[in-house]
Amino acid sequence: MAAVTAQDAWGWFSGVPLQILVTVVAAVVARAVLHRAIRGFVDTTVSRREGRIVDRGRSAVGMVATKAGINTERHRQRTLTLGSLLRSVVTFVISLITLLTVMALLGIPLAPLLASAGVGGVALGFGAQSLVKDFLSGVFMILEDQYGVGDLVDTGEAIGTVEEVTLRITRLRDAQGVVWYVRNGEIIRIANRSQGWSTATVDLPFSYREDVDRVGRIIREAISGLEDEPEWSAAVLDPPQLLGVESITGGTVTMRVLARCAPDEHWGVQREIRRRVKDAFDREGVKGPPFPPVATV
Repeated sequence: MAAVTAQDAWGWFSGVPLQILVTVVAAVVARAVLHRAIRGFVDTTVSRREGRIVDRGRSAVGMVATKAGINTERHRQRTLTLGSLLRSVVTFVISLITLLTVMALLGIPLAPLLASAGVGGVALGFGAQSLVKDFLSGVFMILEDQYGVGDLVDTGEAIGTVEEVTLRITRLRDAQGVVWYVRNGEIIRIANRSQGWSTATVDLPFSYREDVDRVGRIIREAISGLEDEPEWSAAVLDPPQLLGVESITGGTVTMRVLARCAPDEHWGVQREIRRRVKDAFDREGVKGPPFPPVATV
């Protein structure tokens, strides 16, 4: 048997093996370059957004805007999730193209394999419908920015603050501290209570015998200037408004106050309005609603 010369070995290697090696190396390099580009894009996007938020926060308008939904952590997590999705897609596409190219170089017929893969894919799709549904719902939810970390949302199954958002599930924590894991594909509707602004609605009851105009004037004086105070200027977006008499029931007249607030700030504003009006009623001698009669046995 003749010895294999270096020229013969190189002739063999310079054929299909070299082409396969070049294909694999090119795939690894392309994946690394694209991942690096995606990572750089994500880092640049996050840093620029944080810089804009810092600049806006130096003004009163910026403080309100920040309260109104420009949340750094929310934008950061959304950007990181999209970056992870893009990297996964790039890896899958490059790996698939590389595998098919290597198989073609080895002379493996692709038509029967692709037909079998199509049948298997259909079977797998039927078995993993819910997983695909969760994944697609998560993708559209993130792209449309329906909600994010820190938002108070109502998913129909649970109401709570969003702690984590992934492509498959959303993690919430309700007022009792219970953690809920909600699959994105099972969310039919979503109510986001933290986007844009919220409304503080306060009903103030008093005795039917009181003069309505006088009580209305007392309430307006009590809530006047709330939006200009440093403690409440970021929470109250517009001056609170007295809408008038809301209801008359028995010996009680109820007047309603409405205030537009920053997201999730209406709870504190409502409590402050009630406190101020109560103090004003005490100073002016406005009588409260009559006590309900005590049942006797």
